Amino acid sequence: MHLLINTGGGDAPGLNAVIRAVTLGALNRGWRVTGIRYGYEGLRSGDPDGLIPLDRDRVRGIAHLGGTILGAINKGNPFEYPVRRGEEVVLTDVSEEVLARFRAVGGDALIAVGGDGSLRIAQRFCDLGLPVVGVPKTIDNDLDGTLFTFGFDTAVSVATEAIGRLHTTAESHRRVMVVEVMGRDAGWIALHAGIAGGADVILIPEIPFDIGTVAGKIQAREAQGRGFSIVVVAEGAMPHDGDRAIRAHEAGRDVQLGGMGAQVAEQIQALTGKETRTTVLGHIQRGGTPSAFDRVLALRFGAAAVHLVAQGLFGHMVGYQPPDMVPVPIRDAVARLRRVPLESGTVRTARTLGICLGD
Repeated sequence: MHLLINTGGGDAPGLNAVIRAVTLGALNRGWRVTGIRYGYEGLRSGDPDGLIPLDRDRVRGIAHLGGTILGAINKGNPFEYPVRRGEEVVLTDVSEEVLARFRAVGGDALIAVGGDGSLRIAQRFCDLGLPVVGVPKTIDNDLDGTLFTFGFDTAVSVATEAIGRLHTTAESHRRVMVVEVMGRDAGWIALHAGIAGGADVILIPEIPFDIGTVAGKIQAREAQGRGFSIVVVAEGAMPHDGDRAIRAHEAGRDVQLGGMGAQVAEQIQALTGKETRTTVLGHIQRGGTPSAFDRVLALRFGAAAVHLVAQGLFGHMVGYQPPDMVPVPIRDAVARLRRVPLESGTVRTARTLGICLGD
């Protein structure tokens, strides 16, 4: 068996642990393993350096490292690949080039590690006859069919530490500190880090917010002698009478969110008169060493993916449904985003603690 593996989309803490587990699990079965550099680019380009033979030496001591030794790319969809023709860039289907190279190198199966975008691509390749097993990766924790995705715990830990550090300076200067965290369509990071970090306001995409309610919470704290407040804002949060803050467009589609934290801070200062500052954590949440939980989770995902290949369960993703790793059809996993349920126990906990959710 010749097993190939790629890491698509954005990077996340734990990717190298998955690569290590897949490699060791395959080698222990007597299989051969090859890593594809930069998503599908290493196959599409035909570059000899686009494929990396993976052995025990190559994956030794990488489980604790952030990033991915294979590289990642979030604009390399082979079904909509940007090809320059003259002065124009045309989105072109180059999937046949990828399939032809996969067959040429003698590939028997592909383990695709990625979020919903990468797994949608994997499903399309599966429909074309490519034997694919998926591993869910996103710090946003918004893939269906799995309780947690690896990288989420690390991102929450980073955001929680940042919120904790901002507490001291906010209290010293009697300021409002607004912290913008990742969370395009789901507020898992904002909700968990906000609760763990002792935030006073948490704004998530699932609950459109009223800035007047947010300002009221801050003014109520002021009246109680609490002259500072911490506001955590997911990048995809939006006011009930507005829209998300979009930083960049491409071909008429929003491709990059950002700026909602600054908008919220400006409005808070205007409504309350309180000095308000903004901190955007951005890619800090993606980088660095994965937490112990994420390392173990990623290693379990990788090992389970090899088991799915051995069973011939192609077209499936490994799902973490405690205490087990279970096969989940990729098609089902990407059919909808896993958003924060409004009646979840975590949301109830936030409300019980007196945290304002903006509604």
